[in-house]
This record gives sequence, structure tokens and C-alpha cells, in this order.
Amino acid sequence: MAIQNITMPQLGESVTEGTIEKWLVKPGDTVKKYDPLAEVVTDKVNAEIPSSFEGVISELLAEEGQTLPVGAVVCSVEIAGDSELPPPPPAKKSAVSTAILNAGVQKKQETQQPTTATRESQKTVRQDKVRYSPAVLRLAQEYEIALDQITGTGEGGRITRKDLMKLIETGNVPTPLVETSPVVDEKVPQSVPVTTHTAQENTKVATPTQPMQAGDIEIPVTKVRRAIANNMVRSVHEVPHAWMMMEVDVTDLVAFRDSIKAEFKQKEGFNITYFAFFVKAVAQALKEFPMMNSMWAEDKIIQKHDINISIAVAIDDALFVPVIKHADEKSIKGIAKEIHELAGKVRAGKLSMDDIKGGTFTVNNTGAFGSVQSMGIINYPQAAILQVESIVKKPVILPGGMFAARDIVNLCLSLDHRVLDGLVCGKFLNRVKEILENTNKSSTSVY
Repeated sequence: MAIQNITMPQLGESVTEGTIEKWLVKPGDTVKKYDPLAEVVTDKVNAEIPSSFEGVISELLAEEGQTLPVGAVVCSVEIAGDSELPPPPPAKKSAVSTAILNAGVQKKQETQQPTTATRESQKTVRQDKVRYSPAVLRLAQEYEIALDQITGTGEGGRITRKDLMKLIETGNVPTPLVETSPVVDEKVPQSVPVTTHTAQENTKVATPTQPMQAGDIEIPVTKVRRAIANNMVRSVHEVPHAWMMMEVDVTDLVAFRDSIKAEFKQKEGFNITYFAFFVKAVAQALKEFPMMNSMWAEDKIIQKHDINISIAVAIDDALFVPVIKHADEKSIKGIAKEIHELAGKVRAGKLSMDDIKGGTFTVNNTGAFGSVQSMGIINYPQAAILQVESIVKKPVILPGGMFAARDIVNLCLSLDHRVLDGLVCGKFLNRVKEILENTNKSSTSVY
């Protein structure tokens, strides 16, 4: 008998960790290759971890709610008739277990009331020893949670994401305590609440919940909505956003599309939308300005070779961003077909991992909702997102001083100012504008 380990897979190009949401097996269960073992949640997708082997579940090495980095061992499988495989490495004591053991010994040795200096020393030891997962740290920062006041339910008392979510949902969130000296020289206004923390007193203050009034409806936050929220918060906190907008005259494009839409629908079985023309123009411009197709990677900027355009598709309570792969190599008809198929998958709940990974630039069809100007949040870790607004009729002064009603659309670009500057973004938008304004019946083919 041999033991093989199952590790946390990389569920997306920029995904570095995943949270075990629910185990689908238990020790002793027999599994076949590709059977689902656990449900995993990341900031981009919900997925399942499949078994890489056929055998019997030997041990679950991660708890529900625990966040693990890509490549970490989550469980082990005992495989029959494969004695040549090497045995698994011996388990190592985690830093958390060592910290808890040290803390227990230290507590038994204390025989008197600790002084302020002793408390500071203990706090330093605890912070040096205990390690928190990135998901726990993000939630703690977002909700101002005092982690040193929480006893975790994970292995060895480790604080898990599930522990924090339970506190947040109930409103019993311990906040950082303020230490004050026994002697206060300054007068504190009565309107300012002060929490004291002394050797004799340990006061916990819970974050107040939002008051509910008659007629209010409480809507639970779904896993998908939480993942969207976390990714948006991360993008806003980490990415220095800048914005740029450009007006484009798409009168000829509108006339061309309207002239072929009925015949196209009858022949192909799906609609030829304005959005397909915009995605094609963006893909062509990205090929000419590859810096727009880049990502920030701390000590370097990665310029992506493939042009994979993410498109935002919204349903009632969630937003998904499937990807059109190699969009620069596809015709307008090919792009229109992928938009149709991907949107159908989203609404039917059949989107796969392959459908959402690998995006390098996002185009959002905000005009579908009647928007004429908006500032999109960048789809982390991409460097830019383009909002295609609603096409509206506007009076325009033509050469010679004549007025005419023209079809105008605003293109709104959000950019990561660590990667991109106004010069390259301006040239890129101008190129998109040029392509769209020269899209017409005589010079453009959708095939």
C-alpha cells in the first residue's frame, strides 16, 4: 500500500490560494480518479478538487474554512498495489502548534499579575509565533478585527476564515483595544468613547450591526457575492486607478450592423451585436499597443503574449467574467458567437474553469443598461478595463459648419497607473476610435 497526497490546485492564472468550503469525503471513503473531494472557494471562482488517484481516503489534512496556498497538501489517499511509490514525508509541527505549546508553558510559569512590559513581551512572542492565512488577514483588516482576542476552531486553535465569518455575521467582532496609562493628564471630552485596557480589566467592544427597521429585508451575502466583494476591495486598495474617456462617432457602424442583423440572425442562429464590433476593435488595438495587455507583478511588469479579452456578464445577484481566448485571431462573427455562448453558460450556471481563466484585458458592456459614462474597477491583476457606454444620438458640427444627428458612444478606460501612463492609453483609445469610425459596409466584413 502506498500513500499519495492531494494538493490545492491553481484555480486560475492569478489565484495563489483557496479556501476549503466543504469536504465531500471522509477518511475511509473509497474514491475513483477524478471524483470530487472538496468544494473550494477563491476570489475568482467556486470549484471542486478532484482526486488524482483511485483508492481510500487516508486523512483530511485541512479543515473546512481553512485557506491554503496553491500546492499545499489537503488530504492523502491510500493506493493499493503501488508499493514502489515513495512513502509520504513525515509530518512537521506547524508554527501554530509550536506557538500554542510555548504559550501553554509560559502561562503555567506565570505566578504574578503581569506588568505592562510583560504584556508587551507576550504580545511580541505571540505575534512572532502565530501565522494567519491571507484570507484571515484580509478579513481582519477589512472589519478591524482583533485577532489576538479570538480563539480559533482550527487545528491547534488556529483562526480560520469560517471563525471570522461567524463573528461578522453575528456582529460580535472584537476590535483592537486601546491601552491607557493609569494617570491621565489630558481631559477627554465626554462625547468621545474610550476603551481602557489594563492588567485588571480586559474590555471587548463589538462592532455595532446595522439597525433594522420595520419593512427592511436582510439579504444574506452569498459565496459568489463575497468573492466579488473581496476582489473589488483588493483592486481598489492595491491598484492606483486613473481614468480616461473618449467620444467616438459610430454612425457608420450602426448603419452597417442594422443593415445585416436580420439576415445574420437567420443564417447563423444568433444576434450580431454592437458589442462584438467593440471587442474586435479592442483586440486589434491591443495587438498594436501590447503594453495595454500587461500585468503588475511587484518587481516586474508582465506583458502577456495572448490577447484574451474578459467580458463582464451580470445575472440577478452576481457578476461573472468569462474570457474570449485569442480574440485578435477571431472574426467579428466568431467573437459574436463566443459572446452568445458564454452569456448562455453564465445564465445556465454551466460556466467552467477554462471559461474564466487567462483573461488579460476586460471590456464591459455598460451601455446595455443605458449608462453613458462610468468608471470601472480594474479586474485584478489586469492593468485596464474599458467600459463601452450606450450609443446615443447627438448633434454634431460637421466639416463646413453643418449640424447633423450622429450616433456617439463614450469609451471609458480605467487604468493601473503603476503599469500604464496617459500617453500609451491615449494612443490606444485613439486607435480604437479610428477602427470603429471606419467600420462600415464597404470596408468591413464580419466573416
